[in-house]
Amino acid sequence: MFRSLRNHNYRLFAAGGVVSNIGTWMQRTAQDWLVLELTHGSGSALGVTVALQFLPIMLFGLWGGMLADRYPKRRVLVVAQSLMGLLALTMGVLVMTGSAHVWHVYAMAFTLGLIACVEVPTRQSFVVEMVGRRDLPNAIALNSSTFNLARVVGPALAGVLIYWMGTGPIFLLNAASFAAVITGLLLMRASELRSPEPVPRAKGQLREGLRYVGTRPDLLLPLLIVAFMAIFTQSFSTSIALMARQVYGAGASSFGIASSAFAVGALAGALLAARRVKPSRRFLIAGAVCFGLFQVVAGLAPGYAAFLLMLVPAGMAMITVNTTANTIVQLGASPAMRGRVMGIYVLVFTAGAPVGSPIVGWLSELAGPRVAVMTAGGLSVVGVGLAVLVTRIVAARTGVPAEQAQGEQSAHEQVVRGAAAAA
Repeated sequence: MFRSLRNHNYRLFAAGGVVSNIGTWMQRTAQDWLVLELTHGSGSALGVTVALQFLPIMLFGLWGGMLADRYPKRRVLVVAQSLMGLLALTMGVLVMTGSAHVWHVYAMAFTLGLIACVEVPTRQSFVVEMVGRRDLPNAIALNSSTFNLARVVGPALAGVLIYWMGTGPIFLLNAASFAAVITGLLLMRASELRSPEPVPRAKGQLREGLRYVGTRPDLLLPLLIVAFMAIFTQSFSTSIALMARQVYGAGASSFGIASSAFAVGALAGALLAARRVKPSRRFLIAGAVCFGLFQVVAGLAPGYAAFLLMLVPAGMAMITVNTTANTIVQLGASPAMRGRVMGIYVLVFTAGAPVGSPIVGWLSELAGPRVAVMTAGGLSVVGVGLAVLVTRIVAARTGVPAEQAQGEQSAHEQVVRGAAAAA
């Protein structure tokens, strides 16, 4: 389950990631609380903050993936982590000195989103350079495990610290947490990294990445499934809140328990995924269908205890899809294209929230939370079917198998890349 930790460079990366992820989730909680304090409880201001943080990824995420292919990834990560730490430090000082205004939070959220455009696809595609192809599925699953562990621990720890010290120290603690990641990156053994040659700057590289994915059914399937699932996965936390409050009459503490149950399921799913040696197309499809079905069953749950019970396997199915899709995409993409492909992956994963959340909210107001949750689950299953259908059509037109050998660049890919470069 933990075989990737035998790798010296990945141990440094994972250790720094645990500390930094907890700090990041603490800051997210403190950021939301600070916005509510500065605006006297404005939910609209809170929504603007979240939108500003995700908007840059939707607008510029593809260009971030292109930059990940052009420059050494470890160097890019050191710069990005340093900038994010500086932002947290600046915000902490503003809060501690009583100088913080809501526009400061808006500016920080938008700037974090800009940095994430480059940092996220670079970090995702850097994993294989540390552990190699054989241990990549395990490393991705362990990354998901630490992320979901931080999602459980970080907000709870932040809540206690905000009560004791306020929001300012949380930002300062998160700024300090970036030192763990940066130190780990600097201490890595460069000779043990499997880094490809950076792609020289040239015209049409963004179009080349899009064409590359469009003619690769084995990459297109996981990307389409992630896109459909993201629409309803990102809004599932909203559905949990609506179900807990409006259907079961639960309070804030009970909503916290429901969110934790979903996060615990995600953590368990990530640990189980770490035991799998090789991801498969069938496993990806099965996980996506199960996620939709568990949503439907959760919407039918007669009581709060049954609802909590269904959140655990739903979380497991969700993280199974995410880790499997991520692994298939990274193993299938050639090293020279991996950054751009991961930029597309991050974009489709992120773009689901602004599409799905209003749909689920509207359905909840129109027909109630139960109907909204069950409809979202049913549409998730339909989305999987559409993804498979589109993939088969592309496979028939291109003559490329829907599930081909993962890894090395095929002759077909070389032709596609050559044609794209010429265009």
